Amino acid sequence: MSVVHRSAKIAGMSDRLLRALNTLAEETQTLVQALLSPRSIIEEVEEMRALQVRANAIEARDPARAAVLRWHASRVGLR
Repeated sequence: MSVVHRSAKIAGMSDRLLRALNTLAEETQTLVQALLSPRSIIEEVEEMRALQVRANAIEARDPARAAVLRWHASRVGLR
């Protein structure tokens, strides 16, 4: 249990409020990382686009593979 979590519990904050604050902190951290390294965001977008283009190119002859490529494109940035 983190120091913040223990302090909040002592202060009587509900679990729901704690989860909301944790989510806000995680999203803020993600935003700051993106602002500090915009090149990584651009690279992820380029990778997603390349996967989508490949999926579109093979859609007619191999729809299953196209679906896999689109799934991979949707997961870029979540790793």
